[in-house]
Amino acid sequence: MGEWTGKTASKQTNVPTACQAITSTELTKKIINKKSLFILDVRNSNDYSEWKIEGEGIEMINVPYYDMLDGVDSILGELPKDQEIIVVCAKEGSSIVIADMLAQKGVTNLYYLKGGMIAWSEHLEPVKIGDLQNGGEIFQFIRIGKGCLSYYVESAREAVVIDPIRTTKVFEQFAKQRGAKIVATIDTHLHADHISGGRMLAERTGAAYYIPERDASDITFAYHKLEEGHDITIGCSKVETISSPGHTSGSTSLIIDGQFLMTGDSLFIESIGRPDLAGKAEELAGDLRTTLYQRYQQLSGEMIVLPAHFGTISELGKRGEVAKRLEDLFTWNTGLNIQDEQEFQKIVTENLPPQPNHYQEIRLINQGKITPSFDEQIEMEIGPNRCAVAGPENI
Repeated sequence: MGEWTGKTASKQTNVPTACQAITSTELTKKIINKKSLFILDVRNSNDYSEWKIEGEGIEMINVPYYDMLDGVDSILGELPKDQEIIVVCAKEGSSIVIADMLAQKGVTNLYYLKGGMIAWSEHLEPVKIGDLQNGGEIFQFIRIGKGCLSYYVESAREAVVIDPIRTTKVFEQFAKQRGAKIVATIDTHLHADHISGGRMLAERTGAAYYIPERDASDITFAYHKLEEGHDITIGCSKVETISSPGHTSGSTSLIIDGQFLMTGDSLFIESIGRPDLAGKAEELAGDLRTTLYQRYQQLSGEMIVLPAHFGTISELGKRGEVAKRLEDLFTWNTGLNIQDEQEFQKIVTENLPPQPNHYQEIRLINQGKITPSFDEQIEMEIGPNRCAVAGPENI
């Protein structure tokens, strides 16, 4: 599946022959395969500390572009001689300049990230999760630069896209290549960390758009209610709905064919959802505990948990997938093993990372109340997702 960057694609640049572009698609595959890489990030220090490329095989330094305009001699000793060196900036222009300067000093194995960190934030990587009972398939789309996870479920040439991000052409092209029709889009809750593509994708394909009614009270456009007891049929497969409030009032989990559990932002592989993004942390903390410690406990431990986000690269499996058995999470996910209710309440209301960038505006966009320009939407989404309470070491 090719990389979709839409209007963020860079203009053609005179690229020095000593270095070449590496796309987000190519870099993603190297990271998934744990290839040894060296990254020189030339963005300013604040942007770098806020959000950067991650990977087990990555060594990285940050030297701001403006610190090297007079020359790159000071960093030559920090660069490896036997590794690929990838120069990264926000949009690619500065990385090409620095790569050219390094090449003139005899540095080899040089690449620049095509489209920069904006393209990295937008990239989606499809990974097959498994087969459905009646011949269908389920795919996870990994937005590796931001930690968002979308899902494409297909059965008998019908498809549903779950928690789609705003770059909807990726899903349209994927369905078209497979000869399938998208008949439904679903948001498991009102997102606050990224702009949903659910409504747009539904409009472009003639599909039905579903969102939980308890999260839709301020939505300004037509939608179908996603509610417990009203299952959705896709081809020969069934999408069961389970109310799972806590992250938001309306958060709803989905069970696909009785074997895959889509938990939205209620439960992650290494953490649990935060209840504060709708401004109701104290009120929703109890609901979150009920969802995690009672509702999910009643389900089969053999179900494969498929969350809507991941927090760190360590949550990716061997093929890049983000998926674990529910039973395993109850064993070692710290957030599922806090026995004292008061301690749980304190952790999910006080032990919280910073809120996602522009989360209030993103909620308004997803409600249909404001429509920023394309470039403004890109800018709003840059950075990590921050949907979890905290990393496992902090719970």
